[in-house]
Amino acid sequence: MEIKQVEGKDIGTIMLYALSTCPWCKKTKALLNSLNVKYSYVDVDLLSDDEEQSVEEELSHWSDQLAFPSLIINNEKIIIGFKEQEIRKTLEAMGA
Repeated sequence: MEIKQVEGKDIGTIMLYALSTCPWCKKTKALLNSLNVKYSYVDVDLLSDDEEQSVEEELSHWSDQLAFPSLIINNEKIIIGFKEQEIRKTLEAMGA
C-alpha cells in the first residue's frame, strides 16, 4: 500500500484516510497543509481490493462508521469528517 508523506512540522503521527474524489477529503488535506504539519495519507479508492479491505479493517477498530475523511492522530484519537475547528484545536494543542 502506497502511503504518501507530506512534509511539515513534526507534531506527532497524523494519518489521513481519504478518497481521491471527495471534496471534504481535499479540504482536510488543504487544512493540514495550511497548518504546515507533517502527515501521511492514503487515497483509499485508489487501492487494490485487498488493500482497501485492510484499511476498512484498520478503521473498524476506531469506529463503527466507515466514512471519509478519517484522521487518526497519534494512534489515540480519530476525527471523522471535515471538522475544521476540532482538527485545528487538536493540532494546535499539539504544537501546530
